[in-house]
This record gives sequence, C-alpha cells and structure tokens, in this order.
Amino acid sequence: MMSQFRGPLAIAAVSLTVPLVATVTHSEPSAQSAPQAASAGPAAQPKQAAPTAPQPTRAKPAAKPSAKPGPTKAPSAVPSVRDYDAASGPGWKPQPSTRVVVAPDDSRALGDEGKLLAQELKRGYSAAGSGRAGDIELALAPGGAPESYTLTVRDGRVRVTGADQAGVFYGTRTVKQALAADGRLSEGVVRDKPAKPQRGVMLDTARKHFTADWIEDTVREMGDLKLNQLGLHFSDDQGFRIESDSHPEIVSEQHLTKAEVRRIVKLAESRHITVIPEIDSPGHLGAVMDAHPDLQLRDTRGVATPGAVDIANPKSARIVDDLLSEYADVFPGRYVHLGGDEYAALLKRNPEVSYPGLAREAVRKYGPNAKVQDLATGWLNDRAAALRPHGKVLKAWNDGLHAGGVVKADQDREVEYWTGKEIGARQPQEYLSEGRKVVNANDEYLYYVLGEPNTFTYPTGRRIYESWTPQVLRGTTPVPARYADQILGGRLAIWCDLSNAQTQEQVARGIHLPMRALAQKTWDAGTPALDWEGFKALTQRTG
Repeated sequence: MMSQFRGPLAIAAVSLTVPLVATVTHSEPSAQSAPQAASAGPAAQPKQAAPTAPQPTRAKPAAKPSAKPGPTKAPSAVPSVRDYDAASGPGWKPQPSTRVVVAPDDSRALGDEGKLLAQELKRGYSAAGSGRAGDIELALAPGGAPESYTLTVRDGRVRVTGADQAGVFYGTRTVKQALAADGRLSEGVVRDKPAKPQRGVMLDTARKHFTADWIEDTVREMGDLKLNQLGLHFSDDQGFRIESDSHPEIVSEQHLTKAEVRRIVKLAESRHITVIPEIDSPGHLGAVMDAHPDLQLRDTRGVATPGAVDIANPKSARIVDDLLSEYADVFPGRYVHLGGDEYAALLKRNPEVSYPGLAREAVRKYGPNAKVQDLATGWLNDRAAALRPHGKVLKAWNDGLHAGGVVKADQDREVEYWTGKEIGARQPQEYLSEGRKVVNANDEYLYYVLGEPNTFTYPTGRRIYESWTPQVLRGTTPVPARYADQILGGRLAIWCDLSNAQTQEQVARGIHLPMRALAQKTWDAGTPALDWEGFKALTQRTG
C-alpha cells in the first residue's frame, strides 16, 4: 500500500447528499526522532493503478440550485487562496451530470488540465465550450499576472480562468482540494496568484537512489501544492544516477534510465513543474573521478583531494561539458544548476600554497594577480558558455560565487543561497546589492538532511510556517524589504548524506508538512491567516 502521505489526492465520486471529506490524519514527526528502521537500500514502491479514463456522461437535466443561500467561506486549499469576494447564493456541489468543459478555442491548450480534473472527479469531459448549470468551465483569459487565476462560483456553475495554462491548472487544484475538504464551493470569486515565481523541492538522488515511481508521486504531490520546480542533484561523490551515453563508465549500478527520466519530465510538465538537473562541479565529482582518477585534484604533496576535480586539466572540462550537453535535451526546461559549492581547494586557508598547480594555471589564464578562486570562477563561466547555445538559465550555489578577484561570475547566474558557514562566507546582501537574483534554500529551515549530521536537524513544517519567509536567507534574520523582488522564491532541499538513515517512505513522511508550509509561504509571503494548528488541520482535510 502506498503511504497515506503520497500520491495524488484520491477524490471519490461525489453524490448530491454526501460531501467529500478527507479522512487522512497524521502528525508531524519530531525533529529529533530517529527513523524506525534503517534501510540497506531504497524501498521499492508499488506502482499505482492507472486511473480509469472518464466515460462520457449522458446529458441529464441539471438539478436546479436551491434558492436558499449556502454557508459562505473561501475555498479550503493549501496554499490558501489570497483573495476571496463572497457573494450571496447557494454555492455549488458536483451533480451526476457535472462535466469539466473547456472552451473550443482553448481545447488544445487546456485539454490536459480539463481531462485530469475530470478524471480526478470521476466526471465527464467536453471541449464543447458552452457549459450548463452544474459544470466546471475552464478558459484562458490572457493579460493577468503569470500563474494567476480567477475562480468564479455563480449561477450553479464553476468557472476557472487563468492568465496562462499554469494559472488554470492551479485553479483546478483549488477546486479539487476544496471538494476534498468541504464537498462544495461557496458562491463568490477567488482571485489568486503566487507571491514568488520559483517554488520547489530539490532531491539528492546521487547519494541515495530514489525510484522513478517515488519521484513521480512527489511530482503529483507538488503539483497539487502549486509548487513548480523539482531539482535533481544526480551527480556527487557517492553516485552518478542517470544513464549516460557519452560516459557510461561513470554511471552507478542503481540509476534512472533516460526513459524513466523522460517519463518524470513529461509528468512534471503536465503539472507545470520544471525539472532542473544539477551536475555539481568542480567539487562533488567523486563518482566521475572513480572512473577517471587522472582527473583528481592533488595537493602539493601529491595527496588526492576527495571529490575535487583538477580544473587546471583540460580533460576535466571536456568530460563535464560532455555531460552537460548530453542532458540538455533530456531536461528540456529552461534551468540548469551548475553547483559550484564546496570546492575543496578553496576551503584551505591559502589555496595558492596548497595547490600550486592551480595557482600557476590561474596566472597563466587570467594574469599575474589571478588566484585559485579566479580559476574556479572562470571554470563555472566556461561551463555556462558551453550551455548557452541550449538557451538555459543557469544557477549556482552561493559559495560558487566569490567576492573580489579578477574574474567575475556571470551576472545573469541565479544564486541559490544555502549557507554562510564556509571560509570567506558572504552575507546575502552582498549578492543582492550586486543586483543578483536569489533563491532561498536557507539550511537553517529548508535542509532535510538524512541522519541529521553536522548539527542539522530535520526541519518542521511549524517552524517554516511560523518563522521563515523568502527574505530569511541566512540564519533567522530577514534581509531588508527593498530586496524582496530580487528573491525569486524558495526550495526545500532533501540531502541524503547518511543515505540509509531513512527509507523512501520515511522521507515522504518527513517532508509532508514542510512541503506544505513552504508552499504556503512562497505562494503568499505575508503572515498567514491561520495559526499553525489551524493550518495543520487544513492540510489534513485537503490531503
């Protein structure tokens, strides 16, 4: 049986008299609780049965809505809707004759959204365009903010319009969750849009192999929560977890095939989620160097430096560029993550003394004042240049962008800020004052690190919900409000440092509430209307 926390929210057919009520209950695990069982490997997940395609429903006379006004409340959803104008009227419940109807001009664009909702509600689907009482109508209404939607309940029907396909999809998620929680929708108009354009999860599949089925369940869950990015960190010292044609010798025994990745990407696209690949370099390349030991960085004594590639060796650049180019088409989304963090040479007090070969190459390439950090900055700039023909937007961890130096990191690179604990740490304001765009991955709140090593503790939904906002980039103190627009959003990062500390199912349980809290705080960065207990109860009702 799948965990009660995973997979799409199953919505049963709704009768006229029995509202849909979610019966799932759960409690958030303690941040200090030990996993109940360590696993020698990831637990295989049973595949969910393919949902039955909705059958056409013979038209029946729609039940006339009662003239008596029903109870009025904003739709129950996670994240909560941002604006609701109540109106007098009976509201709406699904009828046996209810269909999901898409306007003819929008049937190509919105067919997937309409068919998915019809399938979930076990109702018919039509591209006829003209709805009747009892129906749910979907349509595009260009001109609004990206990902925004309007949900109108009036005259015995529901109408969802969106500025784009993602907006319409998010409107259907609100309908789905509200029916799960309340069995009905109140009369009135919802106007909803996200506060931040990037809202997501990062999964470390390099240290721990996650099955394609598990990842697909995560994608479905993210879609219902209006999260729109999934990062896959699939290359590190412990493993390289996606099939490679250009360098099959580096691939770990447990890995995703390209066919599985394409299936994940296709599912994600149907939920308006971008899958972001990360091949971290020049550090964290141990799995690559296991097959290519000649690329290993060595210090002045000739001692190999774990995980670090020799960036003075041209062969190192060629193999990484081969891989970046190979996966550019496997992941057709607009983003690629270059990593850049924790390059071991830069963790020394005097990199030029510890690694004279790197120091000489820096001077040769960038001039007499160049240092090892310039060579590392140039390395990431060169990897970015290799990807530019593919039209990608590039990301890097904050400690991959260095202060000073003669070589500057490309200005258009997005910064994923995770920590300020490294040697030479830079405050978030330094990146922001340079005009850079930043995504919040604050390790104080958003790092779910298996086994809780190095003083990490499992994040709790409550702490994220009550104390974190996208402006809290480092520690617990927010950056000044003037930088709010440069902060693009936030990401819950699942790192598998001690890979056997939790099974896949334990990870799913552990991130259940943190994901929902993150979804709320990136959709609406203001103070939530509900207290934590109220929000937790809402998550139980909506699924």
